[in-house]
Amino acid sequence: MARTENLKATDSLLLLGRLDGRLLGSACADIFLARSRLAGAAALAGLAGVPIGVSDLQRWIAGRSPPPRASEGLNDPISVAAVFHLALARDEDIRDPVNQATLNILRSVLDDRAAATAYGSDDLAHFGPMWRQIRAEADAPFPTADLLSIAERVFHLSALTNPAPQSSVDVVSFDGRSLDLPPRQRDRLWLIAVAVPRMLYSAGFTSRFIPSLVLLPKFLPPSPAALAVIMADAIGKMARTGLKELDAIERAASKTLVDRGATRRSKAPLLARLQLTYPGLQTSAVSKLLNVTPQGARKLLEASAQHSSPVLV
Repeated sequence: MARTENLKATDSLLLLGRLDGRLLGSACADIFLARSRLAGAAALAGLAGVPIGVSDLQRWIAGRSPPPRASEGLNDPISVAAVFHLALARDEDIRDPVNQATLNILRSVLDDRAAATAYGSDDLAHFGPMWRQIRAEADAPFPTADLLSIAERVFHLSALTNPAPQSSVDVVSFDGRSLDLPPRQRDRLWLIAVAVPRMLYSAGFTSRFIPSLVLLPKFLPPSPAALAVIMADAIGKMARTGLKELDAIERAASKTLVDRGATRRSKAPLLARLQLTYPGLQTSAVSKLLNVTPQGARKLLEASAQHSSPVLV
Protein backbone atom coordinates (compact mmCIF):
# COMPACT_ATOMS: atom_id res chain seq x y z
CA MET A 1 0.00 0.00 0.00
CA ALA A 2 1.04 3.63 -0.55
CA ARG A 3 1.50 5.98 2.41
CA THR A 4 -1.93 7.59 1.97
CA GLU A 5 -3.54 4.18 1.67
CA ASN A 6 -1.82 3.04 4.87
CA LEU A 7 -3.17 6.11 6.67
CA LYS A 8 -6.69 5.39 5.42
CA ALA A 9 -6.42 1.76 6.49
CA THR A 10 -5.22 2.83 9.95
CA ASP A 11 -8.13 5.26 10.30
CA SER A 12 -10.57 2.56 9.22
CA LEU A 13 -9.21 0.05 11.69
CA LEU A 14 -9.33 2.64 14.48
CA LEU A 15 -13.01 3.18 13.71
CA LEU A 16 -13.57 -0.56 13.74
CA GLY A 17 -11.81 -0.79 17.09
CA ARG A 18 -14.04 1.96 18.46
CA LEU A 19 -17.16 0.12 17.32
CA ASP A 20 -15.88 -3.16 18.73
CA GLY A 21 -15.13 -1.49 22.07
CA ARG A 22 -18.58 0.11 22.19
CA LEU A 23 -20.20 -3.26 21.64
CA LEU A 24 -18.33 -4.79 24.57
CA GLY A 25 -19.97 -2.34 26.97
CA SER A 26 -23.32 -1.74 25.30
CA ALA A 27 -26.56 -3.12 26.71
CA CYS A 28 -27.87 -3.12 23.14
CA ALA A 29 -25.09 -5.24 21.61
CA ASP A 30 -27.53 -8.09 20.97
CA ILE A 31 -29.88 -5.84 19.00
CA PHE A 32 -27.01 -4.38 16.99
CA LEU A 33 -25.52 -7.80 16.19
CA ALA A 34 -28.88 -9.21 15.13
CA ARG A 35 -29.43 -6.30 12.76
CA SER A 36 -25.83 -6.64 11.61
CA ARG A 37 -26.56 -10.25 10.70
CA LEU A 38 -29.43 -9.12 8.46
CA ALA A 39 -27.28 -6.43 6.83
CA GLY A 40 -24.57 -9.00 6.17
CA ALA A 41 -27.05 -11.48 4.71
CA ALA A 42 -28.47 -8.80 2.39
CA ALA A 43 -24.95 -7.97 1.21
CA LEU A 44 -24.22 -11.66 0.58
CA ALA A 45 -27.43 -12.06 -1.40
CA GLY A 46 -26.41 -9.13 -3.58
CA LEU A 47 -23.03 -10.74 -4.27
CA ALA A 48 -24.83 -13.99 -5.11
CA GLY A 49 -26.94 -12.23 -7.73
CA VAL A 50 -30.20 -11.90 -5.78
CA PRO A 51 -30.29 -8.25 -4.61
CA ILE A 52 -32.55 -7.66 -1.61
CA GLY A 53 -32.87 -5.18 1.24
CA VAL A 54 -32.74 -5.69 5.00
CA SER A 55 -36.46 -4.86 5.15
CA ASP A 56 -37.17 -7.87 2.89
CA LEU A 57 -35.47 -10.16 5.41
CA GLN A 58 -37.26 -8.49 8.31
CA ARG A 59 -40.66 -9.12 6.73
CA TRP A 60 -39.76 -12.78 6.20
CA ILE A 61 -38.51 -13.24 9.76
CA ALA A 62 -41.53 -11.45 11.19
CA GLY A 63 -43.82 -13.92 9.41
CA ARG A 64 -45.30 -11.35 7.04
CA SER A 65 -44.01 -12.80 3.75
CA PRO A 66 -42.24 -15.81 2.21
CA PRO A 67 -38.47 -15.62 1.62
CA PRO A 68 -37.50 -12.62 -0.53
CA ARG A 69 -37.93 -13.19 -4.27
CA ALA A 70 -39.33 -16.69 -3.70
CA SER A 71 -42.72 -15.85 -5.18
CA GLU A 72 -41.69 -13.44 -7.91
CA GLY A 73 -41.03 -16.04 -10.60
CA LEU A 74 -37.50 -14.77 -11.16
CA ASN A 75 -34.76 -16.90 -12.69
CA ASP A 76 -32.37 -16.32 -9.80
CA PRO A 77 -28.98 -18.10 -9.66
CA ILE A 78 -29.67 -19.10 -6.03
CA SER A 79 -32.50 -18.70 -3.55
CA VAL A 80 -32.22 -16.12 -0.78
CA ALA A 81 -33.30 -18.83 1.67
CA ALA A 82 -30.21 -20.88 0.79
CA VAL A 83 -27.88 -17.86 1.10
CA PHE A 84 -29.37 -16.96 4.49
CA HIS A 85 -29.12 -20.52 5.78
CA LEU A 86 -25.46 -20.88 4.80
CA ALA A 87 -24.68 -17.50 6.39
CA LEU A 88 -26.32 -18.58 9.66
CA ALA A 89 -24.75 -22.04 9.57
CA ARG A 90 -21.33 -20.39 9.33
CA ASP A 91 -21.99 -18.86 12.77
CA GLU A 92 -23.19 -21.98 14.57
CA ASP A 93 -20.03 -22.64 16.56
CA ILE A 94 -19.43 -19.06 17.71
CA ARG A 95 -18.48 -19.04 21.38
CA ASP A 96 -19.40 -15.43 22.09
CA PRO A 97 -22.51 -15.70 24.32
CA VAL A 98 -24.18 -12.54 23.01
CA ASN A 99 -23.77 -13.59 19.38
CA GLN A 100 -24.93 -17.10 20.18
CA ALA A 101 -28.00 -15.81 22.02
CA THR A 102 -29.03 -13.59 19.10
CA LEU A 103 -28.66 -16.54 16.72
CA ASN A 104 -30.74 -18.76 19.01
CA ILE A 105 -33.49 -16.14 19.21
CA LEU A 106 -33.58 -15.77 15.44
CA ARG A 107 -33.82 -19.52 14.94
CA SER A 108 -36.66 -19.77 17.44
CA VAL A 109 -38.69 -17.60 15.05
CA LEU A 110 -37.41 -18.76 11.65
CA ASP A 111 -36.44 -22.30 10.70
CA ASP A 112 -33.79 -21.43 8.13
CA ARG A 113 -32.93 -25.09 7.51
CA ALA A 114 -36.47 -25.99 6.51
CA ALA A 115 -36.80 -22.83 4.40
CA ALA A 116 -33.55 -23.56 2.55
CA THR A 117 -34.67 -27.13 1.86
CA ALA A 118 -38.06 -25.98 0.62
CA TYR A 119 -36.86 -23.12 -1.56
CA GLY A 120 -33.28 -24.05 -2.44
CA SER A 121 -32.56 -27.76 -2.07
CA ASP A 122 -30.73 -27.81 -5.42
CA ASP A 123 -28.66 -24.82 -4.29
CA LEU A 124 -27.63 -26.60 -1.09
CA ALA A 125 -26.54 -29.63 -3.12
CA HIS A 126 -24.57 -27.45 -5.54
CA PHE A 127 -22.91 -25.04 -3.11
CA GLY A 128 -22.77 -27.17 0.06
CA PRO A 129 -19.47 -28.99 -0.68
CA MET A 130 -17.73 -25.74 -1.66
CA TRP A 131 -19.10 -24.01 1.43
CA ARG A 132 -17.66 -26.71 3.68
CA GLN A 133 -14.29 -26.53 1.91
CA ILE A 134 -14.15 -22.74 2.26
CA ARG A 135 -15.14 -22.93 5.92
CA ALA A 136 -12.30 -25.32 6.72
CA GLU A 137 -9.69 -23.31 4.78
CA ALA A 138 -10.85 -19.94 6.11
CA ASP A 139 -10.44 -21.04 9.74
CA ALA A 140 -6.72 -21.80 9.34
CA PRO A 141 -4.43 -19.49 11.41
CA PHE A 142 -3.09 -16.34 9.76
CA PRO A 143 0.69 -15.84 9.52
CA THR A 144 0.30 -12.12 10.32
CA ALA A 145 -2.68 -10.15 11.58
CA ASP A 146 -3.15 -7.64 8.79
CA LEU A 147 -5.61 -6.99 5.98
CA LEU A 148 -3.15 -8.15 3.35
CA SER A 149 -3.09 -11.63 4.93
CA ILE A 150 -6.88 -11.77 4.79
CA ALA A 151 -6.86 -10.55 1.17
CA GLU A 152 -4.32 -13.24 0.28
CA ARG A 153 -6.55 -15.85 1.94
CA VAL A 154 -9.48 -14.63 -0.15
CA PHE A 155 -7.46 -15.09 -3.36
CA HIS A 156 -6.39 -18.54 -2.18
CA LEU A 157 -10.00 -19.53 -1.56
CA SER A 158 -11.04 -18.10 -4.90
CA ALA A 159 -8.48 -20.29 -6.66
CA LEU A 160 -9.78 -23.35 -4.78
CA THR A 161 -13.37 -22.75 -5.80
CA ASN A 162 -12.86 -21.73 -9.41
CA PRO A 163 -14.71 -24.25 -11.57
CA ALA A 164 -12.74 -26.53 -13.82
CA PRO A 165 -12.74 -25.43 -17.47
CA GLN A 166 -15.70 -26.80 -19.33
CA SER A 167 -16.21 -27.19 -23.00
CA SER A 168 -18.66 -24.93 -24.73
CA VAL A 169 -22.21 -26.02 -25.46
CA ASP A 170 -23.49 -26.66 -28.97
CA VAL A 171 -27.00 -25.29 -29.50
CA VAL A 172 -29.07 -25.51 -32.67
CA SER A 173 -31.37 -22.52 -33.18
CA PHE A 174 -34.93 -22.80 -34.54
CA ASP A 175 -33.75 -21.77 -38.02
CA GLY A 176 -31.09 -24.51 -38.14
CA ARG A 177 -28.01 -22.48 -37.25
CA SER A 178 -25.44 -24.06 -34.93
CA LEU A 179 -24.35 -21.85 -32.01
CA ASP A 180 -21.31 -22.42 -29.82
CA LEU A 181 -22.14 -20.98 -26.37
CA PRO A 182 -19.82 -20.83 -23.36
CA PRO A 183 -21.06 -22.65 -20.27
CA ARG A 184 -22.97 -20.57 -17.72
CA GLN A 185 -21.17 -20.28 -14.40
CA ARG A 186 -22.72 -19.41 -11.09
CA ASP A 187 -21.03 -16.83 -8.88
CA ARG A 188 -18.94 -18.26 -6.05
CA LEU A 189 -17.33 -15.20 -4.51
CA TRP A 190 -20.26 -14.77 -2.13
CA LEU A 191 -19.33 -18.11 -0.53
CA ILE A 192 -15.95 -16.65 0.38
CA ALA A 193 -17.60 -13.42 1.55
CA VAL A 194 -19.60 -15.49 4.07
CA ALA A 195 -16.30 -16.25 5.82
CA VAL A 196 -14.81 -12.72 5.84
CA PRO A 197 -16.37 -11.55 9.16
CA ARG A 198 -15.11 -14.75 10.76
CA MET A 199 -11.62 -14.20 9.32
CA LEU A 200 -11.53 -10.66 10.74
CA TYR A 201 -12.44 -12.08 14.15
CA SER A 202 -9.90 -14.91 13.89
CA ALA A 203 -7.14 -12.47 12.88
CA GLY A 204 -7.86 -10.31 15.93
CA PHE A 205 -9.39 -7.27 14.24
CA THR A 206 -12.53 -7.64 16.36
CA SER A 207 -13.13 -9.18 19.78
CA ARG A 208 -16.45 -10.58 18.63
CA PHE A 209 -17.95 -11.68 15.34
CA ILE A 210 -19.67 -8.77 13.50
CA PRO A 211 -21.72 -10.33 10.66
CA SER A 212 -22.09 -7.20 8.51
CA LEU A 213 -18.33 -7.02 7.77
CA VAL A 214 -18.66 -8.81 4.42
CA LEU A 215 -16.31 -6.30 2.66
CA LEU A 216 -15.80 -8.07 -0.70
CA PRO A 217 -16.70 -6.39 -3.99
CA LYS A 218 -18.71 -8.10 -6.72
CA PHE A 219 -15.50 -8.98 -8.60
CA LEU A 220 -12.00 -9.43 -7.23
CA PRO A 221 -9.36 -6.81 -8.19
CA PRO A 222 -6.09 -7.86 -9.87
CA SER A 223 -4.10 -8.45 -6.68
CA PRO A 224 -4.40 -9.08 -2.91
CA ALA A 225 -2.81 -5.66 -2.26
CA ALA A 226 -5.57 -3.95 -4.24
CA LEU A 227 -8.19 -6.00 -2.39
CA ALA A 228 -6.69 -4.96 0.97
CA VAL A 229 -7.22 -1.31 0.02
CA ILE A 230 -10.84 -2.02 -0.94
CA MET A 231 -11.44 -3.90 2.31
CA ALA A 232 -9.93 -1.08 4.38
CA ASP A 233 -12.26 1.42 2.70
CA ALA A 234 -15.26 -0.85 3.29
CA ILE A 235 -14.30 -1.30 6.96
CA GLY A 236 -14.22 2.47 7.46
CA LYS A 237 -17.64 2.97 5.87
CA MET A 238 -19.23 0.08 7.76
CA ALA A 239 -17.70 1.12 11.09
CA ARG A 240 -19.01 4.68 10.71
CA THR A 241 -22.45 3.39 9.82
CA GLY A 242 -22.32 0.90 12.68
CA LEU A 243 -21.45 3.57 15.25
CA LYS A 244 -24.36 5.73 14.10
CA GLU A 245 -26.73 2.76 14.17
CA LEU A 246 -25.60 1.72 17.64
CA ASP A 247 -26.23 5.27 18.88
CA ALA A 248 -29.73 5.19 17.35
CA ILE A 249 -30.49 1.75 18.82
CA GLU A 250 -29.38 2.82 22.31
CA ARG A 251 -31.50 5.98 22.15
CA ALA A 252 -34.56 4.09 20.92
CA ALA A 253 -34.17 1.33 23.53
CA SER A 254 -33.75 3.82 26.36
CA LYS A 255 -36.80 5.82 25.31
CA THR A 256 -38.89 2.69 24.84
CA LEU A 257 -38.12 1.29 28.28
CA VAL A 258 -38.72 4.61 30.01
CA ASP A 259 -42.00 5.18 28.21
CA ARG A 260 -43.36 1.73 29.02
CA GLY A 261 -42.89 2.02 32.79
CA ALA A 262 -42.77 -1.76 32.92
CA THR A 263 -42.69 -3.83 36.08
CA ARG A 264 -39.88 -6.29 36.78
CA ARG A 265 -42.01 -9.29 35.73
CA SER A 266 -43.37 -7.64 32.60
CA LYS A 267 -42.45 -9.06 29.20
CA ALA A 268 -42.98 -5.67 27.56
CA PRO A 269 -39.30 -4.56 27.75
CA LEU A 270 -38.15 -7.77 26.05
CA LEU A 271 -40.82 -7.36 23.40
CA ALA A 272 -39.61 -3.79 22.82
CA ARG A 273 -36.07 -5.05 22.24
CA LEU A 274 -37.31 -7.72 19.85
CA GLN A 275 -39.34 -5.18 17.91
CA LEU A 276 -36.26 -2.99 17.52
CA THR A 277 -34.47 -6.05 16.15
CA TYR A 278 -37.22 -7.49 13.94
CA PRO A 279 -39.87 -4.81 13.25
CA GLY A 280 -43.35 -6.06 12.46
CA LEU A 281 -43.25 -9.28 14.49
CA GLN A 282 -46.52 -11.20 14.14
CA THR A 283 -48.50 -12.79 16.95
CA SER A 284 -47.20 -16.31 16.30
CA ALA A 285 -43.57 -15.15 16.49
CA VAL A 286 -44.14 -13.19 19.70
CA SER A 287 -45.87 -16.18 21.24
CA LYS A 288 -42.85 -18.39 20.52
CA LEU A 289 -40.24 -15.87 21.60
CA LEU A 290 -41.86 -14.86 24.88
CA ASN A 291 -43.39 -18.26 25.69
CA VAL A 292 -46.90 -16.85 26.04
CA THR A 293 -50.24 -17.85 24.59
CA PRO A 294 -51.32 -16.31 21.27
CA GLN A 295 -53.92 -14.30 23.19
CA GLY A 296 -51.22 -13.00 25.53
CA ALA A 297 -49.02 -12.17 22.55
CA ARG A 298 -51.85 -10.17 20.96
CA LYS A 299 -52.37 -8.19 24.16
CA LEU A 300 -48.67 -7.42 24.38
CA LEU A 301 -48.61 -6.26 20.77
CA GLU A 302 -51.67 -4.08 21.31
CA ALA A 303 -50.08 -2.49 24.37
CA SER A 304 -46.86 -2.03 22.42
CA ALA A 305 -48.71 -0.22 19.63
CA GLN A 306 -50.22 2.21 22.14
CA HIS A 307 -46.75 3.14 23.46
CA SER A 308 -44.87 2.85 20.20
CA SER A 309 -41.54 4.63 19.73
CA PRO A 310 -39.85 5.42 16.41
CA VAL A 311 -39.01 2.16 14.67
CA LEU A 312 -35.52 1.57 13.33
CA VAL A 313 -35.45 0.27 9.76
